[in-house]
Amino acid sequence: MPETRSFRLGVAGPVGTGKSSLIATVCRELAGELQLGVITNDIYTDEDARMLKAAGVLDPERIRAVETGACPHTAIRDDVTPNLIAVEDLERDFAPLDVVLVESGGDNLTATFSPALVDAQIFVLDVAGGGDVARKGGPGIARADLLIVNKTDLAPYVGVDVEQMVKDAETARDGKPVIALSRTDPASIALLTEWVRSMAHAVRAGDHTPVDPGPMAPHSHVGEDGELITHTHAHTH
Repeated sequence: MPETRSFRLGVAGPVGTGKSSLIATVCRELAGELQLGVITNDIYTDEDARMLKAAGVLDPERIRAVETGACPHTAIRDDVTPNLIAVEDLERDFAPLDVVLVESGGDNLTATFSPALVDAQIFVLDVAGGGDVARKGGPGIARADLLIVNKTDLAPYVGVDVEQMVKDAETARDGKPVIALSRTDPASIALLTEWVRSMAHAVRAGDHTPVDPGPMAPHSHVGEDGELITHTHAHTH
């Protein structure tokens, strides 16, 4: 792969599942050994980028925001151009980067990255969203390269059986990896960082082929006039 081309890792999942926190954890753990950059997505703000900069996990110049101005999945799947330009600019400005993490804006269970944008993707759930979410499936849950069941330290407070939730996720994913993660649990953090290392190595070695998790299912949004709009998004490579 060209010298300026990094391993591009997408992080997607519903609102509030801890995507930014996961990226901050990866940066804290791996910034000493890998050259990292981050692209965040929000609809109208740069809130996530500002949070990561304030956390001091990377040189602030290595953290950049894309304001999508539309549904989050639009910028990671339907028209990836703004994100792709942001990634390539970051790779050029700080070459060589080992990994660029691209954080999707919070969306629903069907939102996934186009393989035209990322080489691999993590889908993030959290226990506070309900113990039954993992078994409901969807493209991200079933076919992302890694599924995270996040905030496991909150499970006692929300009545979720983490072990059962992980089993449900493993069943939905047919053997693909699942990590139960808490930022207060060093063992789970070690599993996450080792996965990132291994995937980065596989991508650099040419041993990983990006996989399209599949098109979005029909879904609904409330329009500006309050009308419920149901639609699908066609996607071609």
